This record gives sequence, C-alpha cells and structure tokens, in this order.
Amino acid sequence: MNFRPLLPLAASALLLTAASAQPAAAPPPATQPIDVASGAWEGIVNIDVSVLFPDYREPWNAGQPSGGSGTGFLIGKNRFLTNAHVVSNATRILIRTTNDPEPHPAKIVHIAHDCDLALIEAEDGSHFERLKPLDFGGTPQLNTEVIAIGYPIGGDRISVTRGVVSRIDFRPYSHTSVDSHLAIQVDAAINPGNSGGPVMQEGKVVGVAFQGFSGRVAQNVGYMIPVPVIKRFLKDIEDGRYDHYVDLAASDFPIENPAQAKALGLNGGGVGVMVGDVEPQGSVADVLKIGDVILSIDDNPVYNNGLVRYEGELVDMNEIVERKFAGDKIKLAYQRDGKKAEATVTLKRFDPYVRLGAQYNQRPRYIVHAGLVFQPLDRNLMDAHQMRDSTVNYVFDNFLTDKLYVERPEPVVLTTVLPDEVNTWLTPYAHSIVDEINGVKIKTLKDVQTALEKKDKPFIEILLLEKNRPLVLKRELVEAAHKRIMQTYNIQEDAYLGDE
Repeated sequence: MNFRPLLPLAASALLLTAASAQPAAAPPPATQPIDVASGAWEGIVNIDVSVLFPDYREPWNAGQPSGGSGTGFLIGKNRFLTNAHVVSNATRILIRTTNDPEPHPAKIVHIAHDCDLALIEAEDGSHFERLKPLDFGGTPQLNTEVIAIGYPIGGDRISVTRGVVSRIDFRPYSHTSVDSHLAIQVDAAINPGNSGGPVMQEGKVVGVAFQGFSGRVAQNVGYMIPVPVIKRFLKDIEDGRYDHYVDLAASDFPIENPAQAKALGLNGGGVGVMVGDVEPQGSVADVLKIGDVILSIDDNPVYNNGLVRYEGELVDMNEIVERKFAGDKIKLAYQRDGKKAEATVTLKRFDPYVRLGAQYNQRPRYIVHAGLVFQPLDRNLMDAHQMRDSTVNYVFDNFLTDKLYVERPEPVVLTTVLPDEVNTWLTPYAHSIVDEINGVKIKTLKDVQTALEKKDKPFIEILLLEKNRPLVLKRELVEAAHKRIMQTYNIQEDAYLGDE
C-alpha cells in the first residue's frame, strides 16, 4: 500500500501509533455503557476478507491474492454495515461474533466507494436472528465522549476505547483519495481493524470508524463517518442500487477582501463566494460562469468564507449538496455583473473526476495487439506503472483543470511493449498517450478496438501524443506475430473492454 497521510483502518493497512487520549479542558459528560444484556455486543462482528488485487501491469492475469480484517455491526435483519475499504476487491468474506467462533460466509449487498461504506449480509442469516440491531443517534457535540468498538489488529475479541470529539469538518476520504465529505475527528485509540466498527455515545451509533493519520504525521487522530453520511447511503440504496454522490462541479473562492467585495458590487453583508471555475459537463454548466457570486443555496445564505448555517451549524456549503441525490433539484441565487438572478439546477454525478481516484471491484481493461498493450488512464494505472512520462503526467494532473476530458474522456496509454521481432525498436515508446491509430482519433479504449479492426491499409500506423515519430507495424506480419506473442507470454484473452 502506498503511504498516504490519511489511512483507512483495515487491518492490512499501515499501523497507526496508539496512544492514550489527551485530557480535555473540561471533563466530558459520562457516556452510558452499552447494555450487554441487550445483545448489542454480539451485533458487532469481526470481518475476515480474502481479496484479489487487480494486476494493472499485466492486466490479463488474475491478480495478487491477499487478505485483511475489519469490523461491522448489525443495523437490520441480516444487514451489517462496514467500510467499503474493508470488503473492496473481496473474493471471500467471513463474519463471526465475539461469542461464536464459527465463521459465517457473507456477501456484499451494496458498496459505496465515494463515501467508504458498504452493506453486507450473511449467506445464512438464521445465525443472527436473535441479535439486536444497533440504533443510530445524531451528530455528537464537540468535547463529548465517545467509545470506539471493534476488532483492532486482527484480534479475536472486541476492543473498546474511549475518546473525545475534537473536530467536525469537511474532510478528504482516503479510500478514493478524491472524495470529501463530513467527518468527525476523535482522539480515541482507533487502530487498523477498527474500520467499519461503530463509534457510540449514550448507547447509540454516532459514527463508523474509518481512517486516521499515521503516527509519523499526527498522534491520537482518528476519524469516523458521521450519521448524516451513513443515512444518506442507506437512503440512496432503498431502490436497490447506489447512485453515487452528486456535485455542483464548480470551484469557489472566498470574498473576504473588502475591495474585492466592493468591486463585485456586493453590499458588504459578508455574503457571497466567487465562482472560480465551472466544469462544462457538471450540474451548473449551463447556469454559472466564472466570476459569478453565489449568494445562497436552497435559501441558505452562503457566507463569504464558503460556509452556510445548516441545521443550526456552520458547515461547508457543499454539505447542502451532499444531502441531495441524483435527479434532485437545488435552488441557487447568484449575482452576475451586479445583477441578481436565480436558477433551479438538477443535480448529477460528475464522472470525469472519478478517473482521478482509486477504483475498486473491477477488472482492469486492456487490449493486446502484436505485443502492444493499450490501457485507459486512471489512478490505478498511474500507481501500478509509476508513470514518469511528462505527457502522461500532464494529462492526468490537468485532466480537470484544463478540461482535457471534453476532447478525450478516456485517455489511452500504450503501457507495455512485449518484445517480439514484429515490434522491434518500439519498446522505448511505452508509457505514451495514444493520439491516433490508422486515422482514428483515440478518445476511449473502444476507439482502439475500432481502429485496429480497420484493414484497408498495408500498415498499422500509431501516432502518440507529443511524440514526433509514428509507430508502424506491417499488417501482413501482425496476425502470425499476435498468435505467437499470446502463446509466448501466456495471455489467454487479448482484450477486455469491460462488462456490457
């Protein structure tokens, strides 16, 4: 696993440095213990997972097997909530309670990588019918005590640690590395294996433990997913599928400089943030422009630092959008050139940014042709191949900022050249963005297949982005060479473009 300052807390992750909680300025109110007689302890389960990490360097291979463990808890009849990162890429899931050593096979019902939550169920739910589901509470207040319950470091018995709520904030979620949601910071000892376990207050669940800082970065800092995020996930899957988070797909800047506020024609009331960028395929693409000032969202005034008062708390304005679902509408009040206007926007998921985050539970897509391996560019590919080509890095780093996804929604990389006499001298051109093949502009991996199927010319000509020399293969040699290469490198399938 590559090091990140924020780490998911599955037992296979890097260990956090455990330390006792620091004393608060004032003693927190006592937290009532869980009623053991109610069976709540047994509703908190240990999850053992066998996983298969996809092989993005040789995508025709099955991948690398591994394993890990985490925690989950019962929230309904044979329904256990846990983190997505606990069960991602799982080939086998086993759950067991603290009083029953027998492992019970389970399966994923729904998984949401963007908010790091998953719902699993036992294949035979009869073993858990007598257990009592845990109830949800609300959002805990600052400087109040919570307890984190789970099976840290792969232990067989439940562990309970206490700590204090130290911050409630909009934070990055490390599972995908691109999503940010509401998160609650606690100083309870939360260790690998606690992932997916309940964080409780007054006998009710107020969060799900999910990530923390490495001891090299910060001490006694763990995070839990709060109830609003959990309930949104559970609401989203009520129709039998998960539709993902929606996004305005616009960036903003605070307007805290008085001269800037005056220049924009604002009245000095401390309301309004300036639109810094608008994605052409986002929810507000046809409404907002760069330089507009957002005044309110759903009649909630947006303060000049980007916060809104929502449900009695000052939160990031995106928190209002966070509570919405795909297809929901939201009302925006904004100002342009000194004139106020209103618009109703239908919210949708912004797909291009997903490519920049880590992805799971999917087989790598690829095409092998005459030893040339073509793969779509995404974070998994960048990490696996340790891409250093300047053009590839530019396209990945500026995929959103320069709107490269508009022209090339799925950049394709020539990742590998499997050496053979048919592709002699082409190896140095691996790790290059493919621009054209046989005159076909390559915007997606499907375009590669379409271009290679064209057989109207005696040569296959491949143009690489920012490379001056075209790669040329003699078509009459390719067919025999392709079969030879497939056999030499033990490749059973020369292409996988994804499930229909």
